[in-house]
Amino acid sequence: MSDRLQELSVFVRVADGGSFSRAARELGLSQPSVSRIIGELETRLDVILLLRTTRRITLTDAGALFLARAREILADIEDAEEAARGLDSLRGTIRLAIPTVYGTREIIPRLAKFMSIHPLVRVELSVADHRQDLVAEGTDVAIRMGDLDDSIFGARKLATLQRMLVASPAYLAARGTPKTPADLAAHDCIFGPRDFGRESWSFSRNSTEVSVDVRGRIHTDSGPGAFASVMAGLGIAMVSTVMAGPEIKAGLLVPLLRGYTLSSIDVHAVFPGGPRPSNKVRALVDFLVEDLKGPAI
Repeated sequence: MSDRLQELSVFVRVADGGSFSRAARELGLSQPSVSRIIGELETRLDVILLLRTTRRITLTDAGALFLARAREILADIEDAEEAARGLDSLRGTIRLAIPTVYGTREIIPRLAKFMSIHPLVRVELSVADHRQDLVAEGTDVAIRMGDLDDSIFGARKLATLQRMLVASPAYLAARGTPKTPADLAAHDCIFGPRDFGRESWSFSRNSTEVSVDVRGRIHTDSGPGAFASVMAGLGIAMVSTVMAGPEIKAGLLVPLLRGYTLSSIDVHAVFPGGPRPSNKVRALVDFLVEDLKGPAI
């Protein structure tokens, strides 16, 4: 690797991870070597790119500009190498972040097909429902549900999910079945992560919208936590039709208020590195866009 290419690679890894020691581990270098490379880069450019403190590393304005161009240059080099090898020779690691329930039910089962098409590609999975710091984690692409709040990132819509209310047969036997949205005021509702549950739920029917204030004793930031709670008979939950499908078919959950429509939820692939991801990331996202059009897994 040429000195300047190594400088770019080291700088991007330090900036993304916010750590000299982490960059050193990931690149197989010593921490003093990483510090020396960054120091020599700043000396050659005669500008400070990174501000170092005992707690964190942050980019200067010049560093942020340099980071954007460095990413583009490294992406161009990777694209050129992959073009020379051919699309069937995509290789390298894709760091993929996914939400727990949707990710394990809809994304992970599809990876087998993708990885059989591209046998030289590796995938590092981060599975969590909380909003991770994608840049600090070095994520290449994240699957996110609901409204996007990372406007500086690139994004592509993968799917739109319809939502419904469900409850267990045991809960309904004990508490009764709501017939209208207003009936929910007398029920325990389960509040899950992000857009999966709010204290005011909105419905539409025959072009008329109605909002209902709901209450519940279960609040969780975990998709599996919300799903386990509704399965345990602790209340009524708002879920996507995709994720509740197997349990509904098995009779473990009962769909409610089918004559009313809940707002849908969009699923996006988000690119922390900007709107122009690498070829292997684009290949994965292209694959997911097409494969998610098929039947649920």
